[in-house]
Amino acid sequence: MAKAKKNPPQEQDMQPGKEEKMTPRPDSLPKIRKDEGRMKGKTVLITGGDSGIGRAVAILFAQEGANVAFTYLNEHKDAESTRREVEKRKAGCLVIAGDIAQESFCREVVEQVVRTFGTIDVLINNAAVQYPAEDIRNISADQLLETFSINVFSAFYLVKAALPHMHKGGSIISSTSVTAYRGSHHLIDYAATKGALVAFTRSLSAALVDKGIRVNAVAPGPIWTPLIPATFPKDKVAEFGTDTPMKRAGQPNEVAGCYLFLASEEASYMTGQVLHPNGGEIING
Repeated sequence: MAKAKKNPPQEQDMQPGKEEKMTPRPDSLPKIRKDEGRMKGKTVLITGGDSGIGRAVAILFAQEGANVAFTYLNEHKDAESTRREVEKRKAGCLVIAGDIAQESFCREVVEQVVRTFGTIDVLINNAAVQYPAEDIRNISADQLLETFSINVFSAFYLVKAALPHMHKGGSIISSTSVTAYRGSHHLIDYAATKGALVAFTRSLSAALVDKGIRVNAVAPGPIWTPLIPATFPKDKVAEFGTDTPMKRAGQPNEVAGCYLFLASEEASYMTGQVLHPNGGEIING
């Protein structure tokens, strides 16, 4: 039986967390080492691209020839690290700080991307927050609104703003979660947002299929990102991911390939679907 792989106990005091403060740092560099140019000439917009899964996706898409635009909240050092990795791969890079819970900001993001790169070929709704609560009565109206505004409403805002600039062959990908399928007793509102994104993906795929725009999602299991020490106490962080069949948390670069596949021509016959990089948990989704 595989031995559980633990991370050192640690925690952070604000969401969505800072990668620069994590030990060890998440592995975001591409596992796919050879540039095959699958995204050459394309432009991708990623929310939460400063760290974690978003950073790994940004770097991988840059390696594959895409121009990369990404949003983040206020994690400036993390964002600059991602920018350096993207530009190291000779890709165009646009970095935009702000709150995706605001529809006006989402519209401005799209306008900046289009002004800079001319179009949007791939939209990745990735940014999220999560606040544990052992009792649903402890989930305040403010927390509920914040979690849904960032995790779900932003996806609606960005799709609405981006669609006029997307064309046949375009791709929309959302980050849902294993919790959408098995639930989470201490992340009820977060799991509910991720379930909403599954329904959003399936519904939007049907709405856009005639336009030739594919809509899919990725449902990661426990992945080592800044959101983890920013969410859980030290002892929980140390055990994070050890309850999966693989006995460890995944790395961001073990997830990024799912987004590249769904955005590429290799997935041209896939829409309304969800991929499940989750360490071996069977969720029948």
